Amino acid sequence: MKNKHWSKYQLLNEVVSNKNITIKGSYSYYSDCWDNGFENSVVRYLHGDEVSRQWEPRWHIDKLSIGNYVCIGAEVIILMGGNHTHRADWFCLYPFMDFIDEAYVGKGDTHIHDGCWLGMRAMIMPGVTIGEGAIIAANSVVTKDVAPYSVVAGSPAKLVKYRFEESTISELLALKIYDWSEDKFNALKRYLCSSDLSDLKSAVRAYDEAEVTT
Repeated sequence: MKNKHWSKYQLLNEVVSNKNITIKGSYSYYSDCWDNGFENSVVRYLHGDEVSRQWEPRWHIDKLSIGNYVCIGAEVIILMGGNHTHRADWFCLYPFMDFIDEAYVGKGDTHIHDGCWLGMRAMIMPGVTIGEGAIIAANSVVTKDVAPYSVVAGSPAKLVKYRFEESTISELLALKIYDWSEDKFNALKRYLCSSDLSDLKSAVRAYDEAEVTT
């Protein structure tokens, strides 16, 4: 898009072409107003981009998985494992091609689960799992897994708080909200845009009972 603006965004399912990136659903988005978009600017060092997709991989390729209803702020960086050839346990960190296969140490797949919010300029390091509904504060560097419905901030990112009480988080996870059909999700959206758990649970029961009788 030539005339970019902070109100514009990319729906990830419409723009991602890299086969090593999995997008669940059709609502996750990236605010690309200040760069060249999700695949070109956010995802770094992942085999399967426009240049590398014809290459024969030298090692197992780490994958990136993104859930549904994920909000990714402008200039976020998701760092993948393709450049992990700097061995801190070796005397020399330089990635000499003579020993590049020995130098590479994979970090595993990166998972960003449903309903997360990644704040502007956050950096997600390789092999990290970000739980459902978590918030990553702006400019944070995430180096380890983030619990569902938690808020983390800083470099390295540390727990600030949980968004809800532990019992509420357990009940939200048990509801498997982001696995609902689109019809169910849309029907109960009003209750999701609220903080009244009893109302949400009552609405879910009523919806499920109505489905059984039809």
